Amino acid sequence: MRVTLIHPCMGRRIGQPYIRSWQMEPLAPAVLAGLTPPDVRVRFYDDRMEPIPYDEPTDLVAMSVETYTAKRAYQIASAYRRRGVPVVMGGFHPTLVPEEAQQYAEAIVIGEAETLWPQVLADAQQQRLRPVYRQAHRPALAGLRLDRRIFAGKRYLPIGLVEAGRGCHFRCEFCAIQSYFGGTQTRRPIDDILAEIRQINQQLIFFVDDNITCNMDEAKAFFRALIPLKIRWVSQASINAAHDEEFLHLLRASGCQGLLIGFETLNPDNLKRMHKGFNTMHGGYEVALANLRRYGIRLYVTFILGYDDDQSDTFRETLDFAIRHRFYMVAFNHLTPFPGTPLYARLKQEGRLLYDPWWLHPDYRYGMVPFVPRGMSATQVEQRCVQARTAFYSLPSLLRRSLDFQVNSRNFLMWSHFFVINTLMRREVLQRKSFPLGDEAFCGELLKVRGQRDGLYV
Repeated sequence: MRVTLIHPCMGRRIGQPYIRSWQMEPLAPAVLAGLTPPDVRVRFYDDRMEPIPYDEPTDLVAMSVETYTAKRAYQIASAYRRRGVPVVMGGFHPTLVPEEAQQYAEAIVIGEAETLWPQVLADAQQQRLRPVYRQAHRPALAGLRLDRRIFAGKRYLPIGLVEAGRGCHFRCEFCAIQSYFGGTQTRRPIDDILAEIRQINQQLIFFVDDNITCNMDEAKAFFRALIPLKIRWVSQASINAAHDEEFLHLLRASGCQGLLIGFETLNPDNLKRMHKGFNTMHGGYEVALANLRRYGIRLYVTFILGYDDDQSDTFRETLDFAIRHRFYMVAFNHLTPFPGTPLYARLKQEGRLLYDPWWLHPDYRYGMVPFVPRGMSATQVEQRCVQARTAFYSLPSLLRRSLDFQVNSRNFLMWSHFFVINTLMRREVLQRKSFPLGDEAFCGELLKVRGQRDGLYV
C-alpha cells in the first residue's frame, strides 16, 4: 500500500513563490509516519516548498488541517479525488467543523490520531473507509515515535521540534486549543522525550507544547531531567509561571533561551472577557517581567487587539509597553474568531461575523478582521495592527532593544542572532498582509467530489 502525506500551505499568489521564512518541520506528518506499519510505503510533500505530484501513483492521501490551511487543503483534496484517490483529513479544523471537512474527504479523523491511524490504514487497504473516525478519549503518549526520515532533503530551519505534552487546562475564550483538547493536557514520559532529543541532535530545541507550564510539578521534574543534556531550548508558556522562584531557576538551569507568552491585552476588562484573568495575579505584568528579567529569559510576547473594550489609543499604549520592556519579539495580532471556540459562537450569536465561514469566503485575505469590533471598524483594527508591527520592528526600536545586554544581547553571538531574527520579522510585516487563503490559480473555487468515481461538482 502507498500513502501520501501532505502538509498544506496557507495559500498561493499566482506567479509568486511561497513565503520562505520560519519554515520548520511539521510534526503531524512525522507522527503519522511513525504510526504507519513498515509494510506501507510513505511519501511526504510539503506544499510550502515543493510542488505536489498529483499524478504520482498512491492509494491514500492524508492531511492534517488547520483553519488557515483549510481552503488550500480542500483544493488539494479535490485534485486527488478527481483522480480517484481517497483522502483522509484530521487535525484541528476537521475536528472542530467536521460537517464541513466531510464534504472534501472520504474520511475524517476527529481528535488525536494515536490508536485511530492504524485502523484507518487497515480500512483503506480493504477499500472500506468509514466516513468518521472518532477518538473516544485522550490517548496516552507513551511510546510515541516520530519518523523524521520523511524530512530528508527538505530545507527546514535547523531547529529540533519536540513535543513534550499536548493541550492546556486554561479555557481562554478565543483559543481553539481548549476546544480541541477539552481543557486538558497529556504529557509524554520524560525518558521518551530525552531519548528523542538525543536522537535529533539539534543545537536548539523548540518544545511545541501549547503550554509547557500547564502542570507546574510535571514541568519542574522535566526541567530537572533536561539539565544534564546541556541543551538550549525555547517553548510556549503562561505568565503564571513567572511567579514561582523554583520554576524560574529550573528554566534557566535547564537551558531555556526564551518563552512565547500570551499577554493578549493590558486591559483587565478584556482579560476577564477572555477568561484570562490569571494574567494579572501576583502583582501582574510588571512583577512577572521583573522576575523573568532577573533570570535572563528572552520573551516573544503576543497581543490580541480588537477586543470589545479596545479603542484607537489601545494600540499606542500596547506598542509603548512593548518597546519600554524591550521584548525580544512581539506579535500584534488582531482578534480572530476560530471555529469551535466560545468566541466564534458568541460573535455569531451577536450577528457580528462579516463572513461565515470566513476561512472559505472568496473575499477574505490573511490579516483581515472577519467580524465587527465594538470600539472601531474592522479596517481600523487591521491598519493599527500593521502600524504597531511596523513601529516595533523599525530600526530605532530594533537598535534600542538590541542594547539590552541583560537579556536580549548578553554576548556578541546573542546580539548578532537578535539582529538576524528581528530583521526577518521586520521583512515579514507586510509579506503576509492580504495573502490569499487557498491557491489563487483555483480561481476561488472549492471543488467537492461526491465519490471517487462519481464525477465533479462545484
